[in-house]
Amino acid sequence: METSCFLCEALKSGDDPAWLVIFRGTEALVILNRYPYINGHMLVAPFNHTPTIESLPESTLSELMQLTSKAMRVLRAVYGAESFNTGMNIGAAAGAGLADHVHIHILPRWAGDTNFMTTSAETRVLPEVLDITWRRLRAGWEQTD
Repeated sequence: METSCFLCEALKSGDDPAWLVIFRGTEALVILNRYPYINGHMLVAPFNHTPTIESLPESTLSELMQLTSKAMRVLRAVYGAESFNTGMNIGAAAGAGLADHVHIHILPRWAGDTNFMTTSAETRVLPEVLDITWRRLRAGWEQTD
């Protein structure tokens, strides 16, 4: 059974709040992770539905890094993030939940945070609901250079 790609669906949709899209660039988008490990967990993904970065053009690779950098600045400004975990899980064997559309994870971190701890029954504790996080980060994106 083929499943749809939520990144491609978000790209097709014009409803950024419903899809949690923070920013649409020229070749990539920034979107909140719908199942975050921590508040502010963002994804940066190319428009091109591809499983790895090797075939992406230089312009897309550059935009992915520029958007990752801006996401970090926004998370520092909006949430006072002290540090970050960033990375890509390329391929199912590497743990990619969406193996067919490569994306970069940006997770803000603070000294003494919960370190992605699942408390019980695969449930994570987040002090803020996603629509509030989206509103705060979308406004922060527009205000941050």
